[in-house]
Amino acid sequence: MKKNVLIIGAGGVAQVAAHKCAQANDRFGEIHIASRTLAKCEAIVASVRDKGAMKVKDGVIAAHQLDALDVPATVALIRKVKAEIVINLGSAFVNMSVMSACIETGAAYIDTAIHEDPLKICETPPWYGNYEWRRREEVEKAGITAILGAGFDPGVVNAYARLAEDDYLDEITSIDIVDVNAGSHGKWFATNFDPEINFREFTGVVYSWQNGAWQTNQMFEIPREWDLPVVGKRPTYMTGHDEIHSLSARYPKADVRFWMGFGERYVQVFTVLKNLGLLSEQPVKTAEGQSVVPLKVVKACLPNPAELAPEYEGKTCIGDLVKGRKDGRDAEVFIYNVADHKDAFEEVGSQGISYTAGVPPVAAALLIADGTWDVKKMVNVEDLPPKPFLDLLGRMGLPTQVKVNGEAASLDLAA
Repeated sequence: MKKNVLIIGAGGVAQVAAHKCAQANDRFGEIHIASRTLAKCEAIVASVRDKGAMKVKDGVIAAHQLDALDVPATVALIRKVKAEIVINLGSAFVNMSVMSACIETGAAYIDTAIHEDPLKICETPPWYGNYEWRRREEVEKAGITAILGAGFDPGVVNAYARLAEDDYLDEITSIDIVDVNAGSHGKWFATNFDPEINFREFTGVVYSWQNGAWQTNQMFEIPREWDLPVVGKRPTYMTGHDEIHSLSARYPKADVRFWMGFGERYVQVFTVLKNLGLLSEQPVKTAEGQSVVPLKVVKACLPNPAELAPEYEGKTCIGDLVKGRKDGRDAEVFIYNVADHKDAFEEVGSQGISYTAGVPPVAAALLIADGTWDVKKMVNVEDLPPKPFLDLLGRMGLPTQVKVNGEAASLDLAA
């Protein structure tokens, strides 16, 4: 049965999701896009039509204005458009509000990032336990499916860990998630997604799960060079990230770390901004008595990530190196994806970072729609069978590749 979809948010990731929903609108029903700025939603609708993305050409795709922090307004819109699946791609600040609206209306809920309080940075782990997981009983009582962190990381990398558990290792001792963007956007400095969320992600304590406990480090304290498929040798740093907070619960005996690639310029700019206090989320007063939030000022001065796509070239490589034991011997598997910025732009008008984040929640929505992932409770991606998800992603433009003990291996995604 077809299910109407409501996408909340109108950034680069939402644009990708809208295109992918349109490409599958023979399996979805109507597609609706909502954000505070109606013009951005209308631009996405126009992009979908300009690309001829609608599989059913006369299908409905419409734009709406919405403040997603307003729960009654979100409830009203869900009911008005008869949405049965809500893909929340708005700011991480709206997660709890959108989830409340889904609980009230009975719509399935999907997001791609952990909830954030705008007045807090880097909460104590496990972060999901501070917000989302506290609402498990509420979600289950409402009989809805809520899939948390269904982007790429978190999301696909969680499914990679589960695939390693299911098919490749008898025991898991470590999970190292590696995210490298080897592309170039031609700007002197820019972030690949919302600058406010990007900087907040790296200004707090770096949490990792090692030796059966939470460990703390500072940002850019622990470097590591990785030699990855296609993109080659790249410098990374251990950072905190959403998926560590859920994977550590499923794999408490394994070390779980996240490594992100950073160029020298990013490290330098970030360090200067942080040391000057310009990445603070707390308001300050100017000499003229005006109250401003430094981080929001920095965001306003930087390029809009959605505008980077036309000049972006190069590739990304994101994957999990999972180590453990198989048949009594040490073993490892690297499960990964390589995406191309130019290919993403040609298909959906967005750069590769948005593409990798925007395709997976649509795949999750399709699996809810056909019943495969419609579990009627709150779950993280690693709690679900990974093969239907990864198989669908491969057909949607994000194929999974595998190396077992350093050697390329075939991948069987038959359920």
